[in-house]
Amino acid sequence: MRVEIWSDIACPWCYVGKARFEKALAAFPHHDAVEVVHRSFELDPNRAKDDTGPVIPMLAKKYGMSEAQAQAAEDNLGTQAAAEGLAYRTRDRDHGNTFDMHRLLHFAKEQGRQGELIQALYEANFAEEASVFGDDERLVQLAVTAGLDADGARKVLADPTAYADDVRADEREAAQLGATGVPFFVIDRKYGVSGAQPAEVFSQALTQAWGERSPLTLIDQGGSGNGDVCGPDGCAVPQQG
Repeated sequence: MRVEIWSDIACPWCYVGKARFEKALAAFPHHDAVEVVHRSFELDPNRAKDDTGPVIPMLAKKYGMSEAQAQAAEDNLGTQAAAEGLAYRTRDRDHGNTFDMHRLLHFAKEQGRQGELIQALYEANFAEEASVFGDDERLVQLAVTAGLDADGARKVLADPTAYADDVRADEREAAQLGATGVPFFVIDRKYGVSGAQPAEVFSQALTQAWGERSPLTLIDQGGSGNGDVCGPDGCAVPQQG
């Protein structure tokens, strides 16, 4: 069974929602048979790479609230994150363009390290002091932390076309699926879960999707199901007629 998660590194609810989903997945009896794939979604795709700034004024302007109200919202997010065992800096965070991070995540997927990199990026953005925006070497350091080759990561970041089509394809697919915000979870292309739902909701979705998987229907000549095959004990020996 496959679970696809559309998210953005700049999205705090994606950070919290990932932890809640993973809590449900860890308790799911068939978790070893679940493949998790992270898909790209930019909250601000038109933002310039060098356009960075503090979070609180941005939130106040975007949602038409005072900076005190924006800070209260961040404090609430910090409480929600802490409840999931996550570190979260409610003061002095910044924000910016995440396109290069998504390109790196596609590179990491090819290397089998996507899960490690997205967690490193989340923790760096929401819990660590050093910014993840506008600094390629910072991203290279995080890629190495996730088990990726430093030179390989630098090569991706130096070429703005590398994995760019993969990011855009993910974003188009999100739109086709009706995702207008993130996190957005798609289970076996059959069920969608929108938002950082409680772990119990993810548990229910995983259980329901697993239970409704269609058993394989075998088709063979004569209906015997005894066609010649090779298996762990060897291959069937053709019998003389």
